[in-house]
Amino acid sequence: MSNLDNLYREIIMEHYKNPRNHGLVDNSDYKSNRIKNPSCGDDITIQTLVEDGKIKDIKQEATGCSISVASASVLTEIMIGKTVEEAKEIVNAYLNMVTDKEYNQTIDLEEASVFSGVKKFPARIKCASIAWVAFKDTLE
Repeated sequence: MSNLDNLYREIIMEHYKNPRNHGLVDNSDYKSNRIKNPSCGDDITIQTLVEDGKIKDIKQEATGCSISVASASVLTEIMIGKTVEEAKEIVNAYLNMVTDKEYNQTIDLEEASVFSGVKKFPARIKCASIAWVAFKDTLE
């Protein structure tokens, strides 16, 4: 295993054990979306607060495997402060990266790039993308 793989694993485990922006809020200004994957037990809710075309806050509640929980946590850290347009570009690049499709590699995926290895494990792609799909829906 390479040092890079070890680093990626450490980042994923850190976000799994200490998820960022965890816990939902009771506020109708947040757009909310929940996706459950019954085949593996992943259950993700994303709440997004957009003001003046910018993502002001994101809350997440993720239960399931380490990849799905860490992915939701990383997502929230990356997206807060981005414009809705920037966020959509990042989501599309990320989803293409984890499904091994071409994507604009000039888009900075920041810590989300740690999930690039998921494409080698088809059963894990949904785990890595479920929060991102839920988040994208909150932007529509």
